[in-house]
Amino acid sequence: MARQSDSDEAATRKPSLREAILCAAEELFSTNGFNAVSVRDIAQAAGANPGSVTYHFKTKDGLLLEIYRRHCGPMNRRRSELLDAAKRVRDLQDRLEAIVRAYVLPAFSSGSDLAGGGARFTRLRAVMSAEGNEVAGKIIAQTFDDTSHAFIDAIHESLPHISRTEIVWRSHFLLGALYYTLVQPERVSRLSRGEADGSDAAHAIERLVRATVAAFQAAEVDRPGPLRRRVAAPAKN
Repeated sequence: MARQSDSDEAATRKPSLREAILCAAEELFSTNGFNAVSVRDIAQAAGANPGSVTYHFKTKDGLLLEIYRRHCGPMNRRRSELLDAAKRVRDLQDRLEAIVRAYVLPAFSSGSDLAGGGARFTRLRAVMSAEGNEVAGKIIAQTFDDTSHAFIDAIHESLPHISRTEIVWRSHFLLGALYYTLVQPERVSRLSRGEADGSDAAHAIERLVRATVAAFQAAEVDRPGPLRRRVAAPAKN
């Protein structure tokens, strides 16, 4: 009987316990949030004991940090590569589109591909942001702030008449749209009554890029003046 090749053995080999713990934690965090999930919950979902979780990751915080590192390191590197190429585009309109696409595209990579976010990890990021956990907030800042500053600066160079603070706000809105597009694609299909396929990643990317470019190019909203003091109407006799 022929011996199984190394590649066949690799394909059939069970994932390591460490990998099983990471996958279980990512799924639980993305579904239930960070605060509601215990080390025991993670161990049970991974078919391990709680001691294995602490052996590999020390704490639940360390586990969350590793989940972000394994996804965001490759994703941020890919974004930086695309951003470097986009900044070399001479036409300002084309450059802005290329910059936005450089930010959006890597997040749509397959969930099984560590070079991209994938829907599950994007859902986790959305849940972590909404939960307001201090540990998660520090991890998010540590993971994304440098890359975010690079994109904000590049957009500002393409749109120097728009203040950097305004670009920060519009980038903030882009992130929310990106989260929702990845996490709830079926909503587009439902509300369009089947005329659009929300799960069509290529189409979603182009729609999101166009909408974001238009938003960035919109005239800056004037800062609101001081609120006028409301004068009470005279009492009726």
